[in-house]
Amino acid sequence: MTRQKTIQHYKENPDVSVLIVGAGVNGIGTFRDLALQDVDVLMVDRGDFCSGVSSGSSHMVHGGVRYLENGEFRLVREAVKERNRLIQNAPHYVKPLQTVIPIFKWFSGIFNAPLRFIGMLTKPSERGAIIIKLGLIMYDAYTRGQGTVPKHQFWPRQTAFAKFPKINPKLLFAARYYDGSMHTPERICAEMVLDGENSSENTHALNYVSLQSAAGNSVTLKDEVTGESFEVRPKFLINAAGPWIDFANKKMGKETQFIGGTKGSHLILDNPELRAAIGENEFFFENKDGRIVLIFPLLDKVIIGTSDLPIDDPDDARCTEDEIDYFFEMVPLVFPDIPLKREQIVFQFSGVRPLPVAEAANPGQISRDHSIRVTEPGEGTDFPIYSLVGGKWTSFRAFSEQVADKTLEFLNLSRKMDTRDLAIGGGRDYPKNSTDQGKLIENLANQTRLSSERISELFERYGTRVKQIASYISQGTDGPLNFLPGYSKREIAFIAQQEKVIHLDDFLLRRSMLAKLGLVTHTNLDEIAIIIGDHLSWSDEKRKLEIQRTRMLLKENHGVVLEQEQ
Repeated sequence: MTRQKTIQHYKENPDVSVLIVGAGVNGIGTFRDLALQDVDVLMVDRGDFCSGVSSGSSHMVHGGVRYLENGEFRLVREAVKERNRLIQNAPHYVKPLQTVIPIFKWFSGIFNAPLRFIGMLTKPSERGAIIIKLGLIMYDAYTRGQGTVPKHQFWPRQTAFAKFPKINPKLLFAARYYDGSMHTPERICAEMVLDGENSSENTHALNYVSLQSAAGNSVTLKDEVTGESFEVRPKFLINAAGPWIDFANKKMGKETQFIGGTKGSHLILDNPELRAAIGENEFFFENKDGRIVLIFPLLDKVIIGTSDLPIDDPDDARCTEDEIDYFFEMVPLVFPDIPLKREQIVFQFSGVRPLPVAEAANPGQISRDHSIRVTEPGEGTDFPIYSLVGGKWTSFRAFSEQVADKTLEFLNLSRKMDTRDLAIGGGRDYPKNSTDQGKLIENLANQTRLSSERISELFERYGTRVKQIASYISQGTDGPLNFLPGYSKREIAFIAQQEKVIHLDDFLLRRSMLAKLGLVTHTNLDEIAIIIGDHLSWSDEKRKLEIQRTRMLLKENHGVVLEQEQ
């Protein structure tokens, strides 16, 4: 069903069992889970899918080894299990990640946890070898039995220097353990939206539809594309607006103070020397202020982050010059001889963690656990509201399952399907080894008459969804982009038509990694706008407006100034 037909459907049939407001990973995960139970559910977001905090993650899928120090054992246990499930269920986008902890002290940090417990520690001392070793032993214990990732290793300085010649010579030890990486969280979300809609004809997801107000049994929504409003009558509303939860509740006449979010910013650098120095390893360490920070491989680029700063309005989240200085000062702690330059920044992004309101002297002490805050019917509305507070990208499935079960209980329905072992999008029927992968590529090349190299490229980008994409490409006249030969015209057309692209930036920022990797130029921006515009029936004026919008968003939100603007 097209977007226009979906909106018209709700204009004519406004009753819906569940309305989800917010299409970040928690909203999308809940949407997919309820769709699998054949619940009629509508999910809306005022922006694109995964365009808020869920796109601002560190691109890690991790169990949270540092949460052990806070005593959050339940959270770590859950997150480790969910990390392993994501590696299994989304193998095209989530991979095991070697994570290195450089260690410069022996005994420091032993009293961090007990002092924090009795309220006498606001800033932890640097963790030394003893406390890190004990923490990793505990961390391994949570992974035991699943066999998804290997156990940790502890290296003396000579071994660490041999593996990482550029590392700080003051190093005493290095530890390596395994977590997971997800280079494109936005595509994971996009594919889960499609999975949800494809699993039930009663479920629909609409981007660029905002919550306006609520009264009685009705909620007024606004199509941000046309400006038209329409009403739906939900039995139940799930507020998954992340750091905007309190803002959404206020629009419905509910004064809540659930969120006390903190801003986390990141930079993406084109620094070949730093990229070579880290190899395929994330470096996870402490800055001088005790903040846990990271250096992370992102294809041929490097992510560095992250900050943890209080913020009042999540719409104001931008990476500041002070944060850039902070990041540039932290890298020399591990790699003192690798120069960093501002002109190496190809992309920057910032998001607000939807953390609960908490009294904590240090933002890092606020729990990353999740909870459901219930607002019962009354005071102007006839339906309950479940606000989804907190949570981690890694544990979204478990949180979504909890929300879905609570919703099913309210609707007097039973669960029909479990999501624990359910593949996501292009992770379905994913080849188990390189031999099976080679067979898939060869067979598909024979069927579509595309080259094996082209099929392999598409497979790396989309997993087993390559079957649909390659089939579509083969059914028409295709060709590589003039200014971006790694992409083709019909590949982009398929994404535009099948993945709910509304604006040009939807493709550049969230259906692909082009902007994130610094690959958008004024020439290929125009070329891509023509392709998408042709398939979405844009006028010349609309196409020009989309290009202007994209330039503005790249500049204001991500520090990217295209050549013609310099």
